[in-house]
Amino acid sequence: MAWTYLALAGCFEIAWAVGLKYTVGLTRPWPTIGTVAAMLASFWFLALAARSLPIGTAYAVWTGVGVIGTTVLGVILFNEPRDWQRAFFVSMILVGIIGLKLAGVPAPT
Repeated sequence: MAWTYLALAGCFEIAWAVGLKYTVGLTRPWPTIGTVAAMLASFWFLALAARSLPIGTAYAVWTGVGVIGTTVLGVILFNEPRDWQRAFFVSMILVGIIGLKLAGVPAPT
């Protein structure tokens, strides 16, 4: 269940990071409320995951998922650069996340 919590935390991490763009510097009330709600949900699910997973692993995966998802949505939604260097280094983050999952982190009890 910890990895499920961590996946949810990562999804909310992406939501609030992308949401920041829509708040226009926290000047638009509804996007700001949604962004803050996503932040709280992200932290909540991270805390639940950290009950069973090592905090270093949980934090690395949480931020990595956020980076990957936010980068992809930045390209799709905001026409951010899609050069090969960005793709390569973001893919290295994905390799790191997969490596942490496969590294034998003990199963939650």
